[in-house]
Amino acid sequence: MCPDYHESMLLSNQLCFPLYAAARSVTGLYTPLLKPLGLTYTQYIVLLVLWEKDGVSVTEIGKRLRLDNGTLSPLLKKLERAGYVERQRSREDDRVVVITLTEAGRDLQEQVRDIPVRVGSCIALSPEKAQQLYGLLYELLENQDHGATKQKEDAHHENSL
Repeated sequence: MCPDYHESMLLSNQLCFPLYAAARSVTGLYTPLLKPLGLTYTQYIVLLVLWEKDGVSVTEIGKRLRLDNGTLSPLLKKLERAGYVERQRSREDDRVVVITLTEAGRDLQEQVRDIPVRVGSCIALSPEKAQQLYGLLYELLENQDHGATKQKEDAHHENSL
């Protein structure tokens, strides 16, 4: 066994743990603000995508939010039952489901407009540190995307040998 094996297995040496704990902590700040509206954090971020650009395919929403269809489909059905979105097959390709906001979904944006500021005020980071963290997290995500693509390419190459 390598002498640094013990060190590598300490929770305090795992990058995944502070990322996980920080994500849970920050997303938890949204709960008391969204619950009175009957929304979960995940539903809220789906709505953020639609408020940015309405009429988006389920696939595009999944890519933007890094969510699979198994997670997204029931969530979209709940948003539809709540009257915030409509799901329709694309006219160009009936395999594609397009999500559009209803009037109630558009109106909801006004009700949640202060949430980003309220959550931001609960996070004790200077604007500079927050921007640095934002940049590092997106860099990490981009690196993961490139790593996953490389891993798929390597596996494909090995299978074709």
